[in-house]
This record gives sequence, structure tokens and C-alpha cells, in this order.
Amino acid sequence: MLFVGDDWAEDHHDVEIVDEAGKVLARRRLPEGLAGVTRLHALLAEHAPPEWADIDPASAATQVVVGIETDRGPWVGALVAAGYTVYGLNPMSVARYRERHSTSGAKSDTADAHLLVGIVRLDRAHHRSVAGDSAIGEAVKVSARTHQSLIWDRTRHVLRLRSALREFLPAAMRAFEELDSPEALQLALAPDPDTAARLSRAKIVRALTAANRREVTARAEKIRQVLTAPELRRPSPVQDAYSAIVASEVALITVLNTQIERLGQVVAEHFGRHRDADFYASLPGLGVILGARILGEFGDDPHRYADAKCRKAYAGTAPITRASGTRKVVLARYARNRRLGDGVQQWAFCSMRGSPGARAYYQSLRARGIGHQAALRQLANRWLGILHGCLRHRTFYDENTASAHHLNTAA
Repeated sequence: MLFVGDDWAEDHHDVEIVDEAGKVLARRRLPEGLAGVTRLHALLAEHAPPEWADIDPASAATQVVVGIETDRGPWVGALVAAGYTVYGLNPMSVARYRERHSTSGAKSDTADAHLLVGIVRLDRAHHRSVAGDSAIGEAVKVSARTHQSLIWDRTRHVLRLRSALREFLPAAMRAFEELDSPEALQLALAPDPDTAARLSRAKIVRALTAANRREVTARAEKIRQVLTAPELRRPSPVQDAYSAIVASEVALITVLNTQIERLGQVVAEHFGRHRDADFYASLPGLGVILGARILGEFGDDPHRYADAKCRKAYAGTAPITRASGTRKVVLARYARNRRLGDGVQQWAFCSMRGSPGARAYYQSLRARGIGHQAALRQLANRWLGILHGCLRHRTFYDENTASAHHLNTAA
């Protein structure tokens, strides 16, 4: 076998190739992109053992093991496509290995490549190779992650808008329940107290009508009364500055709303074409967007998770035990995929509306004095066991035959 340590940067890769005995065969700095991958293939072919000439290229490629501190990107995709066994090592784990071999704090790209090749040569049994997800599974993951990131960006801008309004136009926060709603974004037409006070009832009615709100006349009158009520004012220059801030934040939120809606359609399209979509959608609480997020984070490699415990540990719902001497404590697992952990926690909360078994299980936990978040985490833990069973046996979830008993006995 040949082992490769690949310390990557934005524009180059420092690689080291060793044999099974640990003898260094080559060290190179390769450029990013097609030229670098081609040179790496040629370098491996140059140092391939003579006996590889008698086996087919696909079998020979499986004898190449690569360690790199990432599991995504065109470079990693090219290595996986070539048939190499690629380990996407956690940078935190690599840092701990570095401390084990050196206490001076010295660090260099070539030394990191040497460290990576040592990990995959001697300790790869304790690490996981890059998952073999399908192209549609990768598309679901990328689009769902970006969709969620845009929502987080919108939340940050809404909070900034709220902060600005609180400083000079608090009436707007009382007039509109949600600052990212279509009618609230009409603040762009009245970004300061003077303009808001002159806002006509007709303009407010048109904004509410465009937002498909009910009882627009009554609501318009209520909003107008709030905006025209006497308020404390800031000096004119300060008010003008805040007015510009409000206008810019409103413009950004408006664009984000549009892009979130468009990307949501892309997420739904990719999720609908995936072979596992119906199994996810059969579970209570999982709609298109949330189901796509969880599917994307788990991936669709059927051999990635040996059992339900692996899924639970990856999502962070499985607790960890710390024991030393006579002391033993059980704690929540914070080393996890945070996007996946947030998704399954939300799934557990939503599932109680569509699953009597889930609600009964949650209420039994609360009755024992367990907090809300901890109870949701335990409920999510049960759902992940059920999800693993559905995917493994290719069966749909049926609440009529698997209600509270199913939840309480899930693996």
C-alpha cells in the first residue's frame, strides 16, 4: 500500500508519500486544480510497487490511502473518483496528534503532511473515510446548507433592524409583529418618524393587501394610530443617520427574503428527486426543507452508519459518560454536527403535533422532571433510531402501527 499525507491550502497542496514501512518515497508541493491532481497521479504511479503491474487499475487505486483535513471540494472529489481511500481528518484531532509528537509548538506545511501520512498509516482504524454520497445527495446537502445560512443571515439583519428602530423609532416595533414580514418591509417608504407619521392609510392598506393579510382596513387603522402617536425624537442629524441604516437593512432583508424563497424551491426540487425522500417525508414533523437538511447532513451512503448509535452520536443526541474512580456523570454531547443537531431538535419539537406517541413520550419525560431541551433531545434520539430502521429496511413509518410503543422501544 501507499500512504499520502496532503496538507492543503487555497492554491497548493504539500504532499508526502510513504510505503507500508513508513519509508518516505516523495515530498512535493503541487498546485491546486487539475494540474496538481494529474501530477499526484503520476507521482503515485512512479512509486507504485512492482506487483501492482499484475492487478487492474481499479484494484490498485484502492491500495492508496490519503489523509487530508477536509472532506469536500473538487480536489477531494477527484481523489475519491480515482478510487483512492480518502480520510477527511478533523483538524482538531490532527492538532492533538501534533501535540503528541511535538511540544515546541513548531508547525510547517511539510511537517503537517508528514503528520497526516503517519495518522492514516498507523491509526486509520480510529477514523472514518470520506462518505460515498451520491451526486443528488451532495446537491441536497449543499442547497439545504446554503438555504439555512441565508435564513441565519436574515435573522442577523432583522436583529440589527430592530436595534436601530429601538434607538429612534420604537413605534415601528409595536406596529408590526414581525419585522421581516412584507408589510413591515414597507418601512422603506417611511424610514424615519416624520415620514412614518405622514404615512397615509391607503399606503398601509396596499402594503397589507400585497402581503395577503386579512382585515386590512382595521389593521391599517391600528398601524397608523401607532405610527402617528407622539413619541420622543432624536436630533435631526442622528435621526437621518438611523433612517439610512433602516433603509439599508430593509433592502437587504427584502433581497434575502426573495433569495430564500428561490433557494427553497431548489432544495425542494433536489429533495424530491432523491431515492430516500419518501422515507424521510413519512416521519411526523419532517417537511421538505427540514427533511432535506437532515438527509443532506446524514448523506446517503448506505454503509456510512453501522447502526443507529452512529447516527445518534453524529447528531449529538446520544449522551456521553465520564467516569473516573467512583465518580460517574452523564453529559450532553457537544462534539457533534451542529447543523444536524439543530435540525433533529427542531424535528423532535415538530413531531409532537403529528405523532401522539411522540407527544406522550415527551410528556412522560417532562413528568419525570426533565427539562424541555433535554426531553426534546431524548425524543430526537428515539426518532433517529426509527429513521435508521426505516432506511435500513426500506420501509415507511406508520403511526397507526408504531405509536407510543414504537417510540419507547426504538433502538
